[in-house]
Amino acid sequence: MTMKVILNQDVVNLGEEGDVKSVADGYGRNFLIPKGLAVPHTKKYINIFSQKKEIIAKKKEEKKQQALGIKERIESIEGLAIVMPAGESGKLFGSVNNSVIADALAKEGITIEKKKIEIPDNSIKMIGNYNIKVKLYANQTAMLKIVVSGADSVETEKK
Repeated sequence: MTMKVILNQDVVNLGEEGDVKSVADGYGRNFLIPKGLAVPHTKKYINIFSQKKEIIAKKKEEKKQQALGIKERIESIEGLAIVMPAGESGKLFGSVNNSVIADALAKEGITIEKKKIEIPDNSIKMIGNYNIKVKLYANQTAMLKIVVSGADSVETEKK
C-alpha cells in the first residue's frame, strides 16, 4: 500500500520541500511523519502548503543559484592537487576517495557533501589526472579536474 505525503523539508533521494510524493505506508507513517519530514496529504495541509507556495519557490530558486555559483567555482579549478604516498610504478599507497576530495575542496573554500562526489570505481588508486562528477542541485552536475601526484614521485616528475 502507498500513501501520499507532502514533504516539509528536502529529503535525500525523495524530493524537496512542498513536493507531493507517494510513499510506502510504513515509510510515511513510521519515518517521514514522526520525524517531521512530511505531513499527510489532506485538505488541511494542502491549504497550508498552497499559502507557502511562493516562499518555497523562492527557496528553490536560491538553492539553484547557489548551486550555479558552486558549479562555476568547481569548474574554474584547473587541477585540484592531491598528493598521496605512492610507489615508483605510480600505484598509490591507499586511495583517493570522495572524502579525501571533499577535504581538498574544503581547503579551497568549497563545501560539498562527500556523498555528492562520484568517483568512477569508487576510488582512485593511481597517480594521474582525473575528471570527477560532483552532483549539485536537482540534475545539475559539475566536472572537477583533479591531479593526483605521489609524494615520492614529485622529484622525479620535475626531471
